Amino acid sequence: MTTPYPFVAGSVLTAQQLNDIQNLPISDKTTSYTLVVADAYKRTMMNSASATTITVNNSIFTVGDVIQVANKGAGTCTITAGAGVTINTSGSLALAQYGGGYLLCLSASTFTFFSLGGIGYGAATGGIGSPTSVTIGGVNYQYLQFNATGTLTITRSGLFDVLIFAGGAGSAAFTGGNGGGAGGGGFSQQTIYLTANATITIGAGGAGFTQGTDAGNGYGGITSIGSQPVNISVNSGTGEWRSSSGAGLLTSGSGSGSVAGATNVGVNTLQGNRGGNSTASTNGGGGGGAGAVGGNGATTTGGAGGAGYDVSAFIGGSALGKAAGGGGGGSVTGGAAGLGGVAGTTGAANAAAANSGGGAGGGGANQSANGGSGVAYIRWRV
Repeated sequence: MTTPYPFVAGSVLTAQQLNDIQNLPISDKTTSYTLVVADAYKRTMMNSASATTITVNNSIFTVGDVIQVANKGAGTCTITAGAGVTINTSGSLALAQYGGGYLLCLSASTFTFFSLGGIGYGAATGGIGSPTSVTIGGVNYQYLQFNATGTLTITRSGLFDVLIFAGGAGSAAFTGGNGGGAGGGGFSQQTIYLTANATITIGAGGAGFTQGTDAGNGYGGITSIGSQPVNISVNSGTGEWRSSSGAGLLTSGSGSGSVAGATNVGVNTLQGNRGGNSTASTNGGGGGGAGAVGGNGATTTGGAGGAGYDVSAFIGGSALGKAAGGGGGGSVTGGAAGLGGVAGTTGAANAAAANSGGGAGGGGANQSANGGSGVAYIRWRV
């Protein structure tokens, strides 16, 4: 292998020459690039707004060579093995902006990549429109909202903050009096690392049902992101004919939200709350919400629905509740609505709004309604 340094046996190196060995020159690239011998004495720096590759070919480098690579462009740069080459790493070979590291040559065809740059935030498209820019706590973000099942298209690999809500439950028609409010959907807030597109599935709202005749108990649909190894899913609440059930679904059928199989960073798994009780056939308990428990019914007044989770902490703007429990039905007064939810009534039950993740309200005798479908928010720092 040739060397760019004109050193020969017996040479006396100056201090400047020794310093220059440590201070390697930067070799800027703006398109996909294949490494050459001289790159062992440079820092190869990709600078492109589009996706690029840095390819490592066989029989180019010698055992012990160290090849430094980095990415300062907005587009993801992926270190790619050429024919017959193996690159081992405990991290990712997809370098987000400002990511980097070095390749250590172990043989003519085997390398280990050691990542030195911190994992940065990515970027994506999809959902109901272009990314929305917000500033929260002095930090600038962009976010996407998914109201229906679709593809999150990754334009730059990296970290993403996700906040997802399952479909809320439908309420039950109670044949003997006023029905309870239904529980809101389970929800989860996490930070995950994505390098490839992911399917976001939005759970449907649960259907209203009749006391004692429907086995589904108004369960809403599951909202999820991706597939293994990166998978986040949350289940809905359930409805009960008189007393009310909690937001989110455990195997026992009430209480809190569930999260399955997630590969994530900085997990903050947020769960729902229990529903309220009924004290007589003239009042139904309020459904449990993501932000608060459902209220108990009293005499002729339904229990208040549990408040939803205020997503303004995640997307900015005014207070906006999701996954609220529905208010319980009452013979004289329906239970009050929690933040983002619907109230109970004395007659026809109130359906929860689409993409609210909310539980339906309880109503008068033989009245039921559907829960609200789920929603997903994906954000990243800019």
